[in-house]
Amino acid sequence: MSKLLVFDEFKIQIGQSAMLTPFVGIVAWVIPSLEILISLLILIPRFRLLGMYAAFSLMVMFTAYIFIILNFSNDIPCSCGGVLEKLGWTEHLTFNIAFVLLAFTGILIINGQKNYPTPKFA
Repeated sequence: MSKLLVFDEFKIQIGQSAMLTPFVGIVAWVIPSLEILISLLILIPRFRLLGMYAAFSLMVMFTAYIFIILNFSNDIPCSCGGVLEKLGWTEHLTFNIAFVLLAFTGILIINGQKNYPTPKFA
């Protein structure tokens, strides 16, 4: 939601990335829309596993983007909000890797729960 609340600023920041400049119009709408959709999927028990796979995939893509920016770009713009804008790029990469692992752990937990019936209390 924070990206949509400051949409113009978010779009300008995305446009500062040489990799994303040609796609800024679509990326500025797709990223927050996907994040909201994924949040809703995770909230609905029937779609939680799908939401976790989507969150994992999106975090892997964000992490790959940061890795590419850190290693192959001269200009390193940031379109992050909140606490993430206070982090340096190396810390941001570490943060993302931690959340990739957390999403993967969540997938394992949800898959494990499918193999065991939920106890029913009468």
